[in-house]
Amino acid sequence: MSRFAEHCGIHDAARRRALDHTAQQIAASGVELVRFAWCDLHGNLRGKTLTAGAAVKAMQDGVGLVSTLLLKDSSDRTAFKVFEAGGTAELPGFEFASNLLLLADPASFKQLPWAPATGWVQGQTWMQDGTAVELDTRRILQRALARLAQAGYGMKCGLEIEFHIYKITNDSTDDQLDPEQAAWPGLPPKVAMIHPGYNLLSENLFDMAEEPLRIVQRTAQALGLPLHSLEIELGPSQVEAVFDATDALTAADNMVLFRSAVKQALRRAGYHATFMCRPPFPNIMSSGWHLHQSLVDLQTGANLFQRQTPAAGTQPTDAQYTLSALGEHYLAGLLEHARGMAVFCTPTINGFGRFRPNALAPQAVLWGRDNRGAMLRVVGQCQDAATRIENRIGEPAANPYLYLASQIHAGLDGITRELKAPQATDAPYGEAGTKIPTNLGEALDALQADSVLVEAFGPSFINYLTRIKQAEITRHAQAADQDDWQRREYFSRI
Repeated sequence: MSRFAEHCGIHDAARRRALDHTAQQIAASGVELVRFAWCDLHGNLRGKTLTAGAAVKAMQDGVGLVSTLLLKDSSDRTAFKVFEAGGTAELPGFEFASNLLLLADPASFKQLPWAPATGWVQGQTWMQDGTAVELDTRRILQRALARLAQAGYGMKCGLEIEFHIYKITNDSTDDQLDPEQAAWPGLPPKVAMIHPGYNLLSENLFDMAEEPLRIVQRTAQALGLPLHSLEIELGPSQVEAVFDATDALTAADNMVLFRSAVKQALRRAGYHATFMCRPPFPNIMSSGWHLHQSLVDLQTGANLFQRQTPAAGTQPTDAQYTLSALGEHYLAGLLEHARGMAVFCTPTINGFGRFRPNALAPQAVLWGRDNRGAMLRVVGQCQDAATRIENRIGEPAANPYLYLASQIHAGLDGITRELKAPQATDAPYGEAGTKIPTNLGEALDALQADSVLVEAFGPSFINYLTRIKQAEITRHAQAADQDDWQRREYFSRI
């Protein structure tokens, strides 16, 4: 009888070698538990923890997961009526909270530096008949990258992630774990700041915040993540982590693992990390996730956005003064589909509060040369192998697989249609340019109106995403205290 991984058609020679190597690592390292992790629609890791003795077998036969994990809104409520007739008619295989199987990639095995004798593997979901779960967001990025590869391109991404770290106050844990105060969602932690802010890149503030930042550094490096720098951001208790560029799938995997890892490692040391865009305090600064991206030749690895000299007759405000023709088409595709992609880049109600004038966050669908007020910032110059486009619309809570997939589909449309970019802006907060959606509902409407993105992601996925995000919008609208709702919904979860 074949193992489930073989039935799914993925247990090739390379996977068998990786499984043998991981089995040896588990046996030699004294690992007692192995976490089988999977990324949900909201970019959060879920999964099951197995004993070391069961882990290797489970990498061949799968781990059962309740299918409603894919149907949860941001509060962990199931957005589909799985026990009612027709409640999941558009999602066959999800009725009655049926089982899915999680198959982990043995090559992803790591030991967690903050959890003694604990290993970790990353998995994807499968139907019981061995077919892939098409709603799995990592699979959505894989499909987008396969489409990109058919054209001969790969994608390279660098991550700049702003987030907040706070010190958990002494009485906070007692309140959070008090059964008399249990609620759904539960209480957010009570916190104090790690630095007072409003002193960008201050060495003194870095020194004040060094203890938690050292935890971030050591955790990221112990996991093999390509951390480049840690910085003090402008806002109170706000920091930034910058990572070296990698291929797109690795970058997305790294983002998911980084967020989960630093939250856990910092919590054990008495700190709270949040990737919520605007934490629920006065005078706070919004956090963004700035995604640097370029296309590369799959055969040579050459940067396809780079050009040697400005195109004939161009001026600095022309795209091809800096970018190749392919780069201009890709840039124009991102602009063309900016409103439609917004919900993938900024998927929370809270995140839309970031788009304010002169806040180093975009307001309009514009691009600029090294302009941090524009939505798209073209970085580099002729003969610069690091020439790239930085998309500044994202928030750090975004699901990275969906964020990156939206860039690919938009950029490819620009390339296919050979779209031309407008002139670069020198007034990103002026009146020019179509406005970015101002709330989550408007962003969902813009996505549904974008036929190219709907077709690329698939109408069934867009309907599924819309239903879950509409549940989030409805609960927010019905909340008696919407500020408290956001504290409970986002601050303690994201």
